[in-house]
Amino acid sequence: MGLSTTRFGVFNPEKPHENRITDIGPRHFWEFFPPVIQRNYGKWLYHEILEPGVLVHVSETGEKVYTVRVGGMRTMSVAFVREICDIADKYCDGYVRFTTRNNIEFMVDSEEKLEALKKELASRKFYSGSYKFPIGGTGCSVSNIVHTQGYVHCHTPATDASSMVKALMDELFDYFQSMTLPAKVRIAVACCLNMCGAVHCSDIAMVGIHRKPPAIDTEYVAKLCEIPTVIASCPLGAISPATTPDGKKTVKIREDRCMFCGNCYTMCPALPIADKEGDGVAIVAGGKVSNRISPPKFSKVVVAYLPNNFPRFPEVCQTVKKILETYAKHARKYERLGDWAERIGWEKFFELCELPFTYHLLDDYRLALDTYRTSTQFRFTEAAWEVSKAARGI
Repeated sequence: MGLSTTRFGVFNPEKPHENRITDIGPRHFWEFFPPVIQRNYGKWLYHEILEPGVLVHVSETGEKVYTVRVGGMRTMSVAFVREICDIADKYCDGYVRFTTRNNIEFMVDSEEKLEALKKELASRKFYSGSYKFPIGGTGCSVSNIVHTQGYVHCHTPATDASSMVKALMDELFDYFQSMTLPAKVRIAVACCLNMCGAVHCSDIAMVGIHRKPPAIDTEYVAKLCEIPTVIASCPLGAISPATTPDGKKTVKIREDRCMFCGNCYTMCPALPIADKEGDGVAIVAGGKVSNRISPPKFSKVVVAYLPNNFPRFPEVCQTVKKILETYAKHARKYERLGDWAERIGWEKFFELCELPFTYHLLDDYRLALDTYRTSTQFRFTEAAWEVSKAARGI
C-alpha cells in the first residue's frame, strides 16, 4: 500500500496530481492488520463459531485466524486500556480490534496461542471477583449493549445509559456467555428521543423519555438564546415568540404539540426539559436490520413508561429479562424476536410476556406506509401508492 513520503507535498499547478497527499487523516487501515490478515485479505472461505466467544476464519490458503471476543465497555480507564495492550502484545503480536458494540477482539493464528489466550483472559478479574474480560457475545446470544452517552456528558438525557447497561448485563450475563437463544439478540439503550443509539432497529431497546414540556426561564431566554433559532428547532412548530408582562422577549410552548424531544434545550439552555418525576424509560422491541427470513423491521413500543430507579433499574431489568426468557422459551430456531412476535401475533406476545396493552402503544403514524419501505424484499404496488398519496406521503 503506497503512502505519501512527504509531509505536505509540493503542488505544481501544471501537474496537479504530482506529489499529491492521499493519506490525510487516519493512517491507512492496512497498517493495523495482523500479518495473517494481510496475507489472506479477501481470501476467506468460511468461518465457524467454535464455542461462545471464539471464532475461526479459514482462508483458501489453508491459514486460520482464531478470534476471542470479550465484553468491553464504552468508557475505559487508561489502566484498563494498558491491560488490553499488554494482552495483545503478549499473545497477538500487538494487534487488537474493537467491534461496534464495544466488544474487544483478540486474534491469534494457532490453537496453542488460542488456549493460552483464553486461560489468560479467564484469570484476570476485578477485586470483587467479576471477570475483566468475559468471553462471549457470539452466535445465538446477547451481545454487548450498544448505548448512548447518558449522564456522562450529554445535555438532554431522560435516563442514564452507563448504569442501566451495567445493571442489564449483570442480569443477562449468562446469555452473553452461552449460545442458548433461538437467534442472536441485539439490545440497545438511548437516553432520549434523539436516539443516537440503535434503538429503532434492535430486538429489545430502552429509550429515555421526557413526559413534561420544557420549563421556560423567561429571565434568561433573551439573554442566552437566539429566539428565531429556538423556534425553528422544534420539529412540530410548538414554539412561538412571546413577550412577558414587563416587556421582555421570550417564547411560549403549545403543550399539546410538544413531543418532549429536547431539541429546543439544545438551542437554548433557558428551556430545561429534565424532570425527576416526569423522566423515565420506554421499552421497544421487535426491530432488526437483517434481511434474512423477513424484511428489516422497526422496533415497536411494548412498555410506554417505567420509572428511573437508579442505579439498578429493577423494573427495567425485570421486564427485559421476562421478554427475553419468554422469547427463548417459545421462539423457533433462528427466529428473531420480531419474527416470533409477528408469527404468534402481537396480542399473544403481550399475553405471554405479561405486559399490559394500553392506548399509548397504538402505532398511528400516518406516513408509516412510506417509512416502512425498507427492504429489498418489498415490491411497491399501485394500491400502496394510492394510499400513500391519499395520506399526503411521498
